[in-house]
Amino acid sequence: MWGDIAIAFLLAFITTFVLTPYTIKIARKIGAVDIPKDERRMHNKPIPKFGGPAIIVGFLLATIYLYITSSIEGNLDLLGVENYMFKLVGFLLGILVLSFVCFFDDIKGIHPLVKLAGQLVAAGIVVAFGIRINNFNLPFFEGNIIIGEVFSIILTIGWLVGITNAINLIDGLDGLSTGIAIISSVSLLIIFALNGSPLIAIIMITSLVGALSGFLPFNFNPAKTFVGDVGSNFIGFTLAVVSILGVAKTATAFIVVLPIIVLGLPIFDTLSAIVRRLIKGKSLKAVMQADKGHLHHKLIAKGFTQKEAVLTLYGISVACGMFAVILFESNIWKAISFALMVIAVVCIGYKEFFKMKEEEKK
Repeated sequence: MWGDIAIAFLLAFITTFVLTPYTIKIARKIGAVDIPKDERRMHNKPIPKFGGPAIIVGFLLATIYLYITSSIEGNLDLLGVENYMFKLVGFLLGILVLSFVCFFDDIKGIHPLVKLAGQLVAAGIVVAFGIRINNFNLPFFEGNIIIGEVFSIILTIGWLVGITNAINLIDGLDGLSTGIAIISSVSLLIIFALNGSPLIAIIMITSLVGALSGFLPFNFNPAKTFVGDVGSNFIGFTLAVVSILGVAKTATAFIVVLPIIVLGLPIFDTLSAIVRRLIKGKSLKAVMQADKGHLHHKLIAKGFTQKEAVLTLYGISVACGMFAVILFESNIWKAISFALMVIAVVCIGYKEFFKMKEEEKK
């Protein structure tokens, strides 16, 4: 397994790293450029936003190569009881639909409802091909909770669309969504390895880590390129699908909440944005209205530089991932004590940070 992990990471990393400069050139030719035309933009010059295809190609090349070689070696049965081949076809069709819709959003811009419709269609395809949340295990309750087919479909589609938008919405600073996705993916990989999850999920999540790591050097501040809607939607959609495949057959307590904890930062940011927009706009239509109230915007408003804000949010994401791993491997009390210690240290550091900022102004 560890050899497969190394191959998946390196192949995806090298492929994405090599292809990204070409996507920068293509972006300028097709008009996929983010122009700072409003105050929400954190950059002051046009930046290409077509990095998504490089990430997708790197991910798919590594994933497909390892599926083929692992099947030949007899380590992976794609046509077995779980029929992973069928599920993979559904996943590929889903990202094809999603990428097609987001491609037009990157070039010309489309209405948010059109993009949401594309996300729902992509999620529906994945569900139709057998990737579903069928049962789960809750803390302090014995046995799996089996859910009905209709609720299973609704829950899975909600999860897929929700996580896709969570990553998309947090993509507001150089390297932010890419870095948080890497941290979340590594956390899930650790949980999958400890949990004995299917090899198919381990290969996918490792390939995603590799592809994102190959892209990050071009995306970190000062960014040469952005992931764009194609990239951010692909990242979120893939994380959502892999988290289902990785924990689908476990009977371990807390496992149902682990992906939620790992992706806690983008999930919290998305839910708070929905509540904030509903309160401010007093209508469902307001949820679609972009604003400047995301976590990264608030940190910038507090005096953080882009790099400081991004690294701060990276730290929070790492803490969420570590909390999930400790919760899985040890117990809830150890996880809570870890969280309390982190909060205490952050509070001390936060206070000193602003003291330092005030001294710099003087």
